Amino acid sequence: MDTQQTQTFWQRYSIFIKSILVGFLILVLLIPTAFIHELVAERQQRQQEVINEVSSKWAAAQTVTGPFLIIPYNETQRDDKGKVFFIKKNIHYLPEQLNIDGQLIPEIRHRSIFKIILYKSDLVLTGKFIPLHLAALGVDSSSVQWNEIKVCFGITDNRGIAEQLQLNWNGTSVEMNPGVPLNTITTTGVSAVLNDAALLKDKEQTFSLHIKLNGSAQLHFTPVGKQTTVQLQSAWQDPAFGGKFLPAKSDVSKNGFKANWNILHFTRDIPQAWIEEKPEITDNAFGVELLQGIDSYSKTMRTVKYAVLFIALTFCLYFFIETLKKRSVHPLQYILVGIALCIFYTLLLSISEYIQFNIAYLFASVATIGLITLYTQSIFKNWGIAGAFCVFLSSLYGFIYILIQLQDGALLFGSIGLFILLAVLMYYSKKIDWYGSAKV
Repeated sequence: MDTQQTQTFWQRYSIFIKSILVGFLILVLLIPTAFIHELVAERQQRQQEVINEVSSKWAAAQTVTGPFLIIPYNETQRDDKGKVFFIKKNIHYLPEQLNIDGQLIPEIRHRSIFKIILYKSDLVLTGKFIPLHLAALGVDSSSVQWNEIKVCFGITDNRGIAEQLQLNWNGTSVEMNPGVPLNTITTTGVSAVLNDAALLKDKEQTFSLHIKLNGSAQLHFTPVGKQTTVQLQSAWQDPAFGGKFLPAKSDVSKNGFKANWNILHFTRDIPQAWIEEKPEITDNAFGVELLQGIDSYSKTMRTVKYAVLFIALTFCLYFFIETLKKRSVHPLQYILVGIALCIFYTLLLSISEYIQFNIAYLFASVATIGLITLYTQSIFKNWGIAGAFCVFLSSLYGFIYILIQLQDGALLFGSIGLFILLAVLMYYSKKIDWYGSAKV
């Protein structure tokens, strides 16, 4: 009697127990997917370390700030006893007009299996300084050390300077030297003493500097001119315009990009002249970053995020087939199928480090689909079921492939696709005899 009751209980609740077991196995298989996620992150970090290593030997991302003038003067003060003494202070003076015309020449370097984006740039900076109104700053012209005025250009990494710098100042050639006298605007760069700076009392001064600057990934500029215009072009097809200002006009095509900026002093919180203060000039920097698009690690990381979807849908399909076809699938067979699905991601990661991601995805998915299809045939002894399962997996891998290629429409396309999959599962779940009745 007990045996009969036990059999009746198992027959009645076997589907429920099996569904609980399948759900538990899905959760268990999330553990290896978490390890795979960490593996992808580790390889991505290693790539960044290699990029930083190569960039440190070439030149870092560059920000060009300048030109600006450092004008020293003596301020007269008296102590408590009425004795006169002098304190040396500095006026920071920015140009009236700054024009930058530049070209970026990208270079792709390889270190081991990793790809690093470097660039060479050819920049021409021109513009002018108008006469300095010392009275507005409360400075006496006689206190200015006119023979000590320096013109400075801020450069993030001086190792990127590819040729000797010669500044054309009002028609006279001036040799630039490394270093800046003060770190109030920038901490690194080049500077030079202006021998005829006293001319700033009465008339405007023009400047021109041709600089060939190497860097990596990013090139930015600081709008120090009262009016700053920048024209930049390159053969790179994946630029990202960033910083404080976007281009007034940009054109990106398969041949590269062209971008123009036109920035007025009204749009930046920087005075044209000040004494001893330190405004956050570099916060106004803008420019371009040379992107690699979505690299293989980013795409693999996005693919791994769908691992639970792969495992859950595959196990649900197995569960429906074994329930409808009255064929028993051992939990170990579920685990083996789940492991095969997990190995897909390690295949994808390892292969995509050597060949294009799309081809790697094709190889990894075909290998995984073929393995699981053959295993499914060995379980159910039915090529029709195995073929249907092959179509299902192919559709699922194709669906995920489209998702990771999309950017703006990924959420919409993914939501609609998941809704359709859920509707199909709900439809076929109606055919299952969940309570062991005689329903067909």
